[in-house]
Amino acid sequence: MYSKVNTDMNFVEREKEVEQFWKEDNTFKKSMEQREGCPTYTFYDGPPTANGKPHIGHVLTRVIKDMIPRYRTMKGYYVPRKAGWDTHGLPVELEVEKLLGLDGKEQIEQYGLAPFITKCKESVWKYKGMWEDFSGTVGFWADMDNPYVTYDDNFIESEWWALKSIWDKGLLYKGFKIVPYCPRCGTPLSSHEVAQGYKAVKERSAIVRFKVVGEDAYFLAWTTTPWTLPSNTCLCVNPDETYCKVKAADGYTYYMAEALLDKVLGKLAEDGKAAYEVLETYKGKDLEYKEYEPLYACAKETAEKQHKKAHFVTCDNYVTMTDGTGIVHIAPAFGEDDARVGRKYDLPFLQFVDEKGNMTKETPFAGLFVKKADQEVLKDLDARGLLFDAPKFEHDYPFCWRCDTPLIYYARESWFIKMTAVRDDLVRNNNTVNWIPQSIGKGRFGNWLENIQDWGVSRNRYWGTPLNIWECEECGHQEAIGSRQQLKEMSGNEKALTVELHRPYIDEITCTCPKCGKTMKRVPEVIDCWFDSGAMPFAQHHYPFENKDLFEQQFPAQFISEAVDQTRGWFYSLMAESTLLFNRSPYENVIVLGHVQDENGQKMSKSKGNAVDPFDALKTYGADAIRWYFYINSAPWLPNRFHGKAVQEGQRKFMGTLWNTYAFFVLYANIDNFDASKYTLDEKTLTVMDRWILSKLNSTVGAVDDNLANYRIPEAAKALQEFVDDLSNWYVRRSRERFWAKGMEQDKINAYMTLYTALVTISKAAAPMIPFMTEEIYRNLVCSVDKNAPESVHLCDFPKVNENLIDKELEASMEEVLDIVVMGRAARNTANIKNRQPIGTMYVRAERPLDDMFKAVVADELNVKNVEFKDDLSDFTSYTFKPQLKTVGPKYGKLLNGIRTHLAELNGREAMKELENTGSLSFDIDGQNVVLSKEDLLIDTAQMEGYVTEEDNMVTVVLDTNLSQELIEEGFVREIISKVQTMRKEAGFEVMDKIVVYSAGNKKLEDLMKTYRDEILGDVMAADVRFDEMKGYTKEWNINGESVTLGVEKQ
Repeated sequence: MYSKVNTDMNFVEREKEVEQFWKEDNTFKKSMEQREGCPTYTFYDGPPTANGKPHIGHVLTRVIKDMIPRYRTMKGYYVPRKAGWDTHGLPVELEVEKLLGLDGKEQIEQYGLAPFITKCKESVWKYKGMWEDFSGTVGFWADMDNPYVTYDDNFIESEWWALKSIWDKGLLYKGFKIVPYCPRCGTPLSSHEVAQGYKAVKERSAIVRFKVVGEDAYFLAWTTTPWTLPSNTCLCVNPDETYCKVKAADGYTYYMAEALLDKVLGKLAEDGKAAYEVLETYKGKDLEYKEYEPLYACAKETAEKQHKKAHFVTCDNYVTMTDGTGIVHIAPAFGEDDARVGRKYDLPFLQFVDEKGNMTKETPFAGLFVKKADQEVLKDLDARGLLFDAPKFEHDYPFCWRCDTPLIYYARESWFIKMTAVRDDLVRNNNTVNWIPQSIGKGRFGNWLENIQDWGVSRNRYWGTPLNIWECEECGHQEAIGSRQQLKEMSGNEKALTVELHRPYIDEITCTCPKCGKTMKRVPEVIDCWFDSGAMPFAQHHYPFENKDLFEQQFPAQFISEAVDQTRGWFYSLMAESTLLFNRSPYENVIVLGHVQDENGQKMSKSKGNAVDPFDALKTYGADAIRWYFYINSAPWLPNRFHGKAVQEGQRKFMGTLWNTYAFFVLYANIDNFDASKYTLDEKTLTVMDRWILSKLNSTVGAVDDNLANYRIPEAAKALQEFVDDLSNWYVRRSRERFWAKGMEQDKINAYMTLYTALVTISKAAAPMIPFMTEEIYRNLVCSVDKNAPESVHLCDFPKVNENLIDKELEASMEEVLDIVVMGRAARNTANIKNRQPIGTMYVRAERPLDDMFKAVVADELNVKNVEFKDDLSDFTSYTFKPQLKTVGPKYGKLLNGIRTHLAELNGREAMKELENTGSLSFDIDGQNVVLSKEDLLIDTAQMEGYVTEEDNMVTVVLDTNLSQELIEEGFVREIISKVQTMRKEAGFEVMDKIVVYSAGNKKLEDLMKTYRDEILGDVMAADVRFDEMKGYTKEWNINGESVTLGVEKQ
């Protein structure tokens, strides 16, 4: 009736079978179709790039992204899940460069832009099949047959509409700006990209002598970037700080900040001679416009050509007294503060570094990469007597996150979106989002938005969405073109309606300038690929050109989830574009995910050798086990330490327990030919155990539902795990004999139906989390007997709570039973008495006494004849008292010996009661009243002989360990039954096989077996026990010190 269940824990092959069933059955498609017309719950999938392989972190993101939509689907929502591919950007270009053996932009252009773009388009699909296999293996359900692809022309046209909308609002502009720039890639980086690439580095800074014009004196100025010194245009001081002119011990006269004199010049002191002598003091403002000689001729010549004054002292409050000399070297082409000072004083623009990051021919260091030029600049200045010092320092420096080249801050002509103009809108929209955790949304992300900078959106590359600005070659007029139709109208070229919207093809379409009638060409830049991913809510639908209703139905998303590094990546680009275009948040709930680390909490990397291959992990442990580990291990936003032992432990505790409980049901249901579809739960005849587990089941379903509805994932997982533990280790263990009963009495039916209901219901509740195992359990338990049932657990509704079955009082009582049982087992262990040895009485003190039916459960579980509740268990403990000398001595001095004698003679229990009731002991010694509090007493406690006590905060139990002859005999019988049951298994007998038992070699045990013959035969399913022969499978045993040989033979 039910398929036989293999009880091994190798779930991988079984998962493959389930995955194949889903494919053949089109289960995902059916789950979508059956919810059409229901309320929409939208999930946006952050697009991975298909030219990179999945890593273990993608398992975490996939399983969170899959689980919540599965849950919402079961709750009756239509949950669109469109997969997406991020296909543009520099990583693709770098991959193709490597493939073609090219190095840099010049060689790309020599190779030819059209064939290069074709190769890029091919390259992005390099690992598409691997990603699809990976997603299938993990159980990630999304529409992969109709994904959105960011290089698709329709996607690009939607982005053009967006960019034109931003242009029309006056928020897209071109300007010179100091931008983080990668000289290897030849492109600026946005601030959120820079944040991904910082490393700690040790470098040399420079303290340089700048010769003051007309004086035998020098300004001492500091810089951390010696390569910028040839481009020096001025020095800067803080106008409000104090500066000194000093005669230094090295023979030079210097100007520098008073606050830093000792730090910089202190080392010049020697043999009692001071390091410096102060000649004059000034406010920084007094030094303004004081001139000095340029370090390099190229700077002087270029400044003169631009007819601008340079090489004098400027003032600005950004100069601090924390480092350096209090005088800062200024090169406006290489720093934001420098550029601001340059604009303020109308300084010349000196930029002696080319786009490859190499020093230009005007300098003595032509062709050197800037970081290599550092050392040469220092050598040159030292040789000319202009280098005072080159101290080493350590700091965090940004590197390109794509190619690992050091970035430079570089003045470039770039296109920017004026995010600063919508800062307040960004902050307000972010405050509508339910961030999980709040600390990232309000903290890390919120702070980022509060301090937002304009978005450098253009890239000087090839493979990306072309920036849709056409510029007149003659008059410079610019137009943003927002659609193919507009491009056709402005160009008069029909090709505009069909041309591929990539370089170089789109660049062939020119327009006529509406101002002067001359030719307009598209500007050469492409846009930041983060703009692509941020455009997916509307661009995936080709909005606003079509699917307007569909977009409005699916915007904003109810749920998104990505790793924490996306706060400055996808989370930001989504929020930025949605605010610019629609002035609302594009998402309502965000689960932020922590990074996956190795078992020691280290970041995984191939170079360290600690990276886990996700395919190997899935092949070893299976998807459900890894999914479960990520759900229950910790809060999703915390780092996850991934290692096999932890995954296997979670698999054993939850999945193994659930699977074995399911296997138990199938084994006995098949033996009894029990078809659950032919019965219903008869609530009137249920036992206390049935009522308890059904109450607990419905409470658990409610807890899982509430937690998942509020995105509390570990809490939902823990509720499931706790229930499955109770189901297996308490309900089934306590009810086992009901399944073994002969016939099909109502009590046996109740046991089957209760367990069946629990298994089916909990499988539905756990289906979003462990979709493979629950599918197998559901299809075997339900579909095999009910042909009208949905063919998949994932086509079922999430279970509804039956409030009528919830009895919180019953659950509380059973919780107390479990507490008592735990303490009782501990007491048995302390007394070293085996569980199979019956005990006469156990005394219990608890918050409330239990009813007789619960007492019976405790008694049976602990193999105790009688359970008695008492408010006072002091009868089983003896107390002895001694005086605390430190406190009693000073109070009662001469009476101390009398007090000691009196305390030794007290009735310990009576005295303890008095102490607990009144807070003190009062008695007379030599006619003087003595009063002792607990602080005055040393109290020793001891258990009465023959009794063992165990307690926790809730429960105290006292076990009577005095064993009567009758109890000892019963203990022997229980041990004999246990040994025979073990031999049945070892001999490979089936559960229902009848056997004959043989015993030899111990007269004492033979007599006991004869006395308790019927009980033994019934428990081990034996037809007879024989003592005059030995047959079948035999084994020698030592039972409580008695040696015996037992045999079992199938009848």
